[in-house]
Parts: sequence; structure tokens; C-alpha cells
Amino acid sequence: MLEIAIKGSKNYWIWILCLLAVIGAGTLAYIDQFMNGLMITGMSRDVTWGFYIANFTFLVGVAAGGVMVVIPYYLHDYERFHRITILGEFLAVASLIMCLLFIVVDLGQPTRMLNVLLYPSPKSMLFYDMLVLNGYLFLNIVVGWKVLEAERNQVEPDWWVKPLVYVSIPFAIGIHTVTAFLYCGLPGRGFWLTAILAPRFLASAFAAGPAFLIILCYIIKKFTKFDPGWDAMQTLSKIVCYAVIANIFFFFCEVFVVAYSGIPGHATHLKYLFFGYHGYDMMVPWMWSAFILMGTGAVFLVIPKFRTNKTLLPVTCAMIFFGAWIDKALGMIAGGFVPSPLHHVTEYAPTVQEGVIALAVWATGFLVLTILFKLATTVKEEVRG
Repeated sequence: MLEIAIKGSKNYWIWILCLLAVIGAGTLAYIDQFMNGLMITGMSRDVTWGFYIANFTFLVGVAAGGVMVVIPYYLHDYERFHRITILGEFLAVASLIMCLLFIVVDLGQPTRMLNVLLYPSPKSMLFYDMLVLNGYLFLNIVVGWKVLEAERNQVEPDWWVKPLVYVSIPFAIGIHTVTAFLYCGLPGRGFWLTAILAPRFLASAFAAGPAFLIILCYIIKKFTKFDPGWDAMQTLSKIVCYAVIANIFFFFCEVFVVAYSGIPGHATHLKYLFFGYHGYDMMVPWMWSAFILMGTGAVFLVIPKFRTNKTLLPVTCAMIFFGAWIDKALGMIAGGFVPSPLHHVTEYAPTVQEGVIALAVWATGFLVLTILFKLATTVKEEVRG
């Protein structure tokens, strides 16, 4: 089926070339980082995770969000998701590839990845994160490819495909649960030291992932002959609605605990994020923007008149997607490291080179996503024709 990827319109190839240009620029920036180390980033002694890990955390959620189309279709025979289930699986593949690349560029020396394999430790959350991320990536590649191949040949998938689908569901939950454990397993960071972090991560994932999938469905419908189906997008929008409301609710639960207990080690992080701390307020406009975007998006999705508006729906999904990105990427990193356990403030902002490398990773993910979606939409057009 790969031959399908080399056949496309002029716009298709222009898009591919643009992505390759961004990847090329990011590669040059990464060579500089590889030669000179992480000193080219905005990270410091006090802020040891930055823009790379922030994007990694968010994209794990986008990958996990794909399970929101897998569960209804495979477990509950929800036929309306028949057209978009493969899209959700391929979105997970592209997101996981970006996750792994962000880990690579964050390490400074990529060979350090081998330490997880050469010296595995069952006490290490990184070890389990490696297992679930790579396992979920493998499962989605195999399941997505075999299902699409069977659909092209108009036959039933092999008998062993469905058991792999069932296995992929706990893996989807696991990738974001283990990622949350990486954070809340650090007792010195008050902002992350909460049992509700994993549920918050999952709620955010089930909002951002399907929201992005709805936007992609609009793009597919505009530039191809394949129609993902309005009913499927409406069901996804309801999932996004409930998930983003749960995410906001979990956040306010955390606010109550922090405010009512009055523990300084926990309260200072929220003060820094939303009101500033000792004159440092770089994150304040970002965090208020995040919750305004998510809150407004939730209101629009709750009201049927707005949710069923075909023009407003992709805008609403974009609001929730970017709001979740700010909250779980920028806010999670900045809130955890600033202020330090000694209440010292070292603010963090990514450098230009850091941003270029991150854009290259995103471009790589979109390149993979473009090719996979090209295969999926072409096969579905052939079958329908």
C-alpha cells in the first residue's frame, strides 16, 4: 500500500516539501545542540525539563485520546465510528513517534536511551514508560495496517487482530497513567505531588485527542473525497465536552485542597501560575488564556445549538486543543519547577533553537500523519468506489 503515498496532487507535494523544509531547519538546530549540549536551550539547574518534555507530555495525551474511538467501535459495535477508527489509530502512531523524538532531543546524548534497556529497573517509572509507549506504538501500527489492508482487499482482518485491539485499550490508559506517575512520583515537587494528576491527565487526553481528530476530519473532508461522517464527529464532540468538563473539575478539586489546606509548598505554585510570585508573572497570561479557552469551549459544546454548528465546531475544538496544550504542557512544567523547593524563582522560556527543534519534531509527526491518512483515505475511496 505504500505506493499510494507517492501519488498525490500538487498541493499534497507542496505540503510535503514544506514539512521537509521545517524538518531540515530543525535538524541543523539539533546538530548545534548535539555538538554544544543543552546549553542552547532555556533550561537551567532549577528547570531541568523544558519545552521538549512539555510537548512530550501533551502528545502522550493526544495518542491516548485515540482510544475514545477504539472503545465504542470495537467493544460496543458503534458503527458510526467505522470510518474514523483507523484515523484515530494512525493519529496515535504519529503522536507516539513525536513523543519518542521529543525524548531523544531532550536527552542531549541520544545513546543514553540505551541505559533503560541495558540496565532495566522495575523500580523506575522510565522503564515502564518505555514499555507502554513502544508497546502502544507497535500495537497501533500492526492493528491499523492489518485493518486497512483487509478493508482494501474487502475481507475480514486476521483473527488475531481483534485481541491486539483489546490489549491496546489498557495500553492507551497506561501510557498517560505512567507519564503522570513520572511527575507525581517526585516528592520534592508540590505542584505534581497529587493523586489526582493521573485522572487529570486522562481527562485532558480524552478532550484534546478527539478534539484534534475532529479538526483533522474537517481537513480530510475538504481536501479529499472521503467523508468521515457528521454523526461520528458529533459523537466525538460530546466525548470532548464531557472530558474537558472533567478536566476543569479535577483542577478545581486541586485548587480547593491547596487553598483550604494552606500548605505553602503547594500554594506557591498556583500563585505563580495564575497571579505571579514575588514579581515573576510570565505564566499568568498563558494560564488564564488556557482556562478561558477550555471553559468557553466546554460551554459551546454543552449547548446543542453551538455544538451542531458546522462552522463553530472546529473553532471550538481548536480552543480546547490549544487550551489543553497550554495547561498540560507549559503550565505543568512551569508550575512544577517554579518556584523551587527552596522557594527560589528561576523562570523558564524556550530559546529560538529549542523552538525550531520542537517545530521539526511536530513537522515529522505531521509528515507521518499525512502519509498514513493518505493511505487510509485513498483505500476508503477505492472501496467506496
